[in-house]
Amino acid sequence: MATLVICEKNNAAQRVAGFLARGKYMKTYISKVPVFRFPWKDTECIVVGLRGHILNLDYPREFKNWDIDRLEELVSIAPLKKATVPWILNVIKDLGKQVDTVIVATDFDREGELIGAEAISVMELRPDIVIKRARFSALTGPEIYNAFDNLIELDRNLALAAETRQIVDLAWGAVLTRFMSTATGKQGSDFLSVGRVQSPTLALVVDREKEIETFIPKPFWEIIADLEKKRHFFARHSHGLFWEKEEADKIFEIVKDSKDAKITAAKVEEVAERPPSPFSTTAFLAEASKMGFSAARAMSIAESLYNDGLISYPRTDNTVYPHTLPLKSILGKLAQGEFATEVEIILKQEKLRPSRGPKQTTDHPPIHPVELATREKTIGDNWRIYELVVRRFLATLGPDAFVLRSEATLNIGGEDFIAQGHETLDNGWRDFYPYFKFTDVFIPELKEGETINVVGVRGREGKTEPPRRYTQGILIREMEKLGLGTKSTRHEIVQKLFDRGYVQGGQIRPTASGRVIIIALEDNAEQIVRPEMTRKLEEDMNTIAEGNQDQASVVKESQEMLAKCLEVLMANREKIRTKVNEALKNQNQMGVCPKCGKGSLVTRKSKRGKRFMACDAYPNCENTYPLPQFGALLPHAEMCKVCSGPQVKLVMSKRKPVDVCLDMNCKANKDRMKKSRKGKAAPKAKYVPKAKASGTKKSGTAKKAKKDIIDSIEKELSE
Repeated sequence: MATLVICEKNNAAQRVAGFLARGKYMKTYISKVPVFRFPWKDTECIVVGLRGHILNLDYPREFKNWDIDRLEELVSIAPLKKATVPWILNVIKDLGKQVDTVIVATDFDREGELIGAEAISVMELRPDIVIKRARFSALTGPEIYNAFDNLIELDRNLALAAETRQIVDLAWGAVLTRFMSTATGKQGSDFLSVGRVQSPTLALVVDREKEIETFIPKPFWEIIADLEKKRHFFARHSHGLFWEKEEADKIFEIVKDSKDAKITAAKVEEVAERPPSPFSTTAFLAEASKMGFSAARAMSIAESLYNDGLISYPRTDNTVYPHTLPLKSILGKLAQGEFATEVEIILKQEKLRPSRGPKQTTDHPPIHPVELATREKTIGDNWRIYELVVRRFLATLGPDAFVLRSEATLNIGGEDFIAQGHETLDNGWRDFYPYFKFTDVFIPELKEGETINVVGVRGREGKTEPPRRYTQGILIREMEKLGLGTKSTRHEIVQKLFDRGYVQGGQIRPTASGRVIIIALEDNAEQIVRPEMTRKLEEDMNTIAEGNQDQASVVKESQEMLAKCLEVLMANREKIRTKVNEALKNQNQMGVCPKCGKGSLVTRKSKRGKRFMACDAYPNCENTYPLPQFGALLPHAEMCKVCSGPQVKLVMSKRKPVDVCLDMNCKANKDRMKKSRKGKAAPKAKYVPKAKASGTKKSGTAKKAKKDIIDSIEKELSE
């Protein structure tokens, strides 16, 4: 009698084994795969961790070449399942022959269910083998004990929904990416990526940029009275904004010399402000974005904290704590550390009344802490994210904040003005959650019938402003609203746009290549960049998960949509090629060559595939610069502040952009190299030496210096 427990990753396997074995397990290795063994419930228990998906979808070998003339076939070709980590696959196959029960203990969501189902499908189990599912939302003792005491069935429909998504996304991504890349001659590492969810998301950014560019500011005027009673305060004309200057001037002439204001109405009310709702994945990423974290970086840290048993599962749409969540137990743990004061205030309330958000699901609770961490062990960004989760949890349990809201109507020269104020009476939950900023607006106590002094009346002219660019957090909120992607994939989609060089900046704006791809698709196959098609397919995935639709019908529907899009794209192939290549040419230009002053600096590739910067006036100008070999390369609007030479911006996944001066002799680069030498050893260099003019010879010392500088730049990007 033996039981095999399959976890999603090795660190999860070790934690699960540690709890079930009460810390007394034997760790062995099979083909370098860690395996944990111990006695459990009158049987031998074997726990093993995978590396996420052990199977991957791919097309048959004959479709490996990106042949544009075979894309129509690719639309309907069934992908093959291939092993991603064959040695782990072989290990679980062998272990499957030794057991009579298999428990899937992967993450409880669509992808986790599919990972477990994949493992079961390759194990060649006997028909009498019992297959069960352990469902938990945190890697803690109580959660694991409860999950293994209350095993459920594997949800095949949920796994099927995840597999359907893989099939659909592979087809759309492969067909559209291959079309766009081959049609424009951009293959290899320069390929142009297009995707079912990626492209509508990019379109949101491009459309917002168009709104900003075409926005025509509209002038407005308002009239403000400066008043005084003990302290200065102000009131605005009750009309609000005036869109006609003549109308504003007319009113201003009436009231400009007024010295008194009579209070004709006044009201004061005490208002309770409920705490913020618990963290869903989207809300968490939005808050982390305000702190300067990219969505991908924030999610990566959250996953690490989850695997360390410090927070609950970070992929959830839920914004309501289940009644079974042990709130007081969690508070008791937090009270042992630096959150003791906040916990004490919370527990002094007559009753814990956690706030509730708009969405309640049954898969996982909202993101919350499950164990106490310390700054000494959980350092840097990990602590910042952990503290954010803890403080949000504390805020949701905290007392209401109370605000005194005041409003008064004042008659000045026969015209009505409105004064509004709000004053914090009790910070309540705000004291636990310093990420919100509140500013009180003072107005004194005013009584109907009294007269106060008018210090002066002034007019203010302003202009309407264009809509703001998206931040990563706001973009993910918009994706959720439009049904683009899922809680598990949205941060990955946004990061892919940055990695491909389609968008840039904290206030996200499209690059030339990102913009032209969307324009080309909008002009020729608009369905690809609008959310309706993607949302419809997402809804289909949900119906599969619910058992109300079969995989074949959804895949067929997707293939029909894709075939129609491809037909239109093929008919406009030449037009797309011209438009895209023109935009890409402009994007690759990094400024005027400082050596000849005539050519433009552009990115090139050597025969070995290494990129470097060169003047496009070659052979008349042989000026070149070495470049780091990874990270997206974007033009920089400013010259180097140290040497006034050209510089570029390097962007790497989950890292802050780095400004790099192209002159390797610049003091900024030499200082970077010195700083790098003081730290850890730099990774192996990936650089291209500056090209040499015919008949010249560069010294080894000069080459070494440039290599060291490139090393230091790459190290800065990789840390």
